[in-house]
Amino acid sequence: MALMINDEYTSRGHCIDECLTNTNSEGNLIYVINPDLCTECAGFYNEPQCIKVCPVGAIKPDPNHRESIEELLKKQKQIYGE
Repeated sequence: MALMINDEYTSRGHCIDECLTNTNSEGNLIYVINPDLCTECAGFYNEPQCIKVCPVGAIKPDPNHRESIEELLKKQKQIYGE
């Protein structure tokens, strides 16, 4: 499942530097996570690095973009190659 930034933290940008796939970007005065690029750090780390460094509750699973670990790893390979 892709991740999303909680509405309470959308304008703070604490997590931008941690994203491996440059998923986070500044949109209309808020930061958003592109679900097409978010791999939840699958294939690199045991947990999403943005969640690790952001304020508690700032990033959560996006219920509109549910993906299995297999789907996340496939997306990671498409972005980075084998």
